[in-house]
Amino acid sequence: MSEFIEAFRRLAIPYWKSEDKWRAFALLAVIVAFNLGMVYFLVEINHWYNQFYNVLQTFNKAAFIPAILRFCLLAGAYILLAVYMLYLSQMLQIRWRNWLTDKYLKEWLNHKAYYRINFDGAATDNPDQRISEDINSYISQTINLGTSLLSSVVSLFSFLGILWGLSGSLPIPLGAHSFKIPGYMVWASLVYAVLGTWLTIRVGYPLVRLNFDQQRYEADFRFSMVRVRENSESIALYGGEGQEQTHLMGRFKSLLENFWKIMKRQKRLSWVTNSYSQAAVIFPLLMAAPRFFSHQMDLGGLMQTADAFGQVQGSFSFLVSSYATIASWHAVINRLIGFSRTMDRLESTELRPATKCLCTPDRAIRIESFNVALPDGRLVVRDLELDIQAGAHLLITGPSGCGKSTLIRAMAGIWPFCEGTALLPESCKIMFLPQKPYLPLGTLSNALCYPHANGYRQEDFERVLEQCGLAHLIQKLDKDKDWAHVLSIGEQQRLAFSRILLVKPDFVFLDEATASVDEKAEAELYKELQENLPCSAVISVGHRATLVAWHSETLTFGGNANWVRSSLGDQRLGVYA
Repeated sequence: MSEFIEAFRRLAIPYWKSEDKWRAFALLAVIVAFNLGMVYFLVEINHWYNQFYNVLQTFNKAAFIPAILRFCLLAGAYILLAVYMLYLSQMLQIRWRNWLTDKYLKEWLNHKAYYRINFDGAATDNPDQRISEDINSYISQTINLGTSLLSSVVSLFSFLGILWGLSGSLPIPLGAHSFKIPGYMVWASLVYAVLGTWLTIRVGYPLVRLNFDQQRYEADFRFSMVRVRENSESIALYGGEGQEQTHLMGRFKSLLENFWKIMKRQKRLSWVTNSYSQAAVIFPLLMAAPRFFSHQMDLGGLMQTADAFGQVQGSFSFLVSSYATIASWHAVINRLIGFSRTMDRLESTELRPATKCLCTPDRAIRIESFNVALPDGRLVVRDLELDIQAGAHLLITGPSGCGKSTLIRAMAGIWPFCEGTALLPESCKIMFLPQKPYLPLGTLSNALCYPHANGYRQEDFERVLEQCGLAHLIQKLDKDKDWAHVLSIGEQQRLAFSRILLVKPDFVFLDEATASVDEKAEAELYKELQENLPCSAVISVGHRATLVAWHSETLTFGGNANWVRSSLGDQRLGVYA
């Protein structure tokens, strides 16, 4: 329990110490005031019960209409407060969610955590769901449970005195003597609530874990369907619908089996809670009946007593009525705190590259004593020494699986299983291009200058598209589409080269960046780099022999973590052209 409370504090406190805290506290103060006002009107309605039913009992026709009008005023005021309390609660919820979402997104995106989380041994499942859905559920449930708890506590103390006064004393005969229980209705409501709470916890506790698992299964199933949508063309070409159907139904089966467990557990809990709530209707009348039939209270007193008992018993029974929500809330907090701990672990040195990345004033990249390994510990690069000067053209080759692309990731600072020293020029722009370019959602011009802001001129876009053989896209620069599905892989690789010509980096790393275009197009793209960026260093990873013509030296890996660097002599730069 202490661990859960600490987890809740860790999630809640930062917002209430943030720059938005004064607005949050102001909203909370008004919500609390409205909550207290609603309890006040419930107390007034409780007094109205006494008056109204006495009017009915005495057939007082003249007092009937004024009693109805008074109820309308009380109910109207209560409704007004309830509506605006909900409105302000949602306002607080969206402000809190905005702040917490921003915080979690920064933790997820900073220091490449979104990438390095894939190497975490206890990987957090579906971080997108935790940020998009779990945060919203956590905040809404926290506010709802908090206001309900406040209402229950205030109602308890407000109606406790009323119920104590209305209860009187209950004589209990004991042999020749008898003793009286003062305020016996209060004690009855307490015993009733404790019994219901004990039964609810006993029956409903497994729901915490079941709800946690259900969120995970739902997210896994949704993620699998998203992958089908993102890879629809490949699946269609393979004819893999049957395999995807089997895979998706396998994920859904896990979801379904867990949901059946939730249904069965909630059915048992529903037996308890519904029986408890229905018995609460008649129980206070049974307890008050002796005093009513002995003429110690009138009908109005009986109805007021029943209503006061219901309020007190409801306050005592907060856990019973809210247990399903609390179970879901508990599961959401566990998921969010698990995500936070994973982010903290990634922020530590545990999965941060051991490489020392230092900025130097030299216009060169120097790699010293560089070792790169795979997640299983197998070394793919041993003691690499590399000096890349401005204007250099280096081709990295070797058999598939020897660690060429892994080396590029390590040099980019995103691969955690490496050690050594990387000296990077502080005043130079460095650009890394993967084999499959990333095209964000939005206009083609935004995709073209990604990840930089669109601060380029229209003529710059038109020029680089024409240089890379994409002149047919010039008229679509302002079109907002899912370009990753509109353009072929070859066109996407051409677009990536357009980015290079637009940004003009001092060092550019190309990882199989022309694998999906033909050799003629490859030559044209490298020729554009040679002519437009003569002072930029180009480091390419590739298998094609045609790439040799555009580089002056090679770094060759043999597949055993060893490497050889050699000069290409007269074979360099543009001979193929």
